[in-house]
Amino acid sequence: MSTPSILFVCVHNAGRSQMAAGWLRHLAGDAVEVRSAGSVPGDQVNPAAVAAMAEVGIDISDQRPKVLTTDAVEASDVVITMGCGDACPVFPGKRYLDWALTDPAGKGVEAVRPIRDEIETRIRGLLSELDVAAR
Repeated sequence: MSTPSILFVCVHNAGRSQMAAGWLRHLAGDAVEVRSAGSVPGDQVNPAAVAAMAEVGIDISDQRPKVLTTDAVEASDVVITMGCGDACPVFPGKRYLDWALTDPAGKGVEAVRPIRDEIETRIRGLLSELDVAAR
């Protein structure tokens, strides 16, 4: 079986999608191809998201928000949207999941922790569905 490819999309690609990509890289390693993007990318990854992930030993400080491209969607098996609504392009034959997660923008690390933990739970569930063993 080929390596599944997952694309996480939120508006700014600065919080939720970056944390989700960090969790997936951490838990799945090379077993899954990970991408993230935003419909309107921010200037930088949310510092509270970086700090919250660092608390669990995951470094996303080197990540940069990226613009969502048609190519990224076409190259992905599963597209997980997080509050970008109609801005996310839809292609036939792709699996779409919409994760309703609180936007961490403008919130402190205390408010970001429960979002981080919810994302971890969802990533573990996704890996189980994809039959990929978490590390």
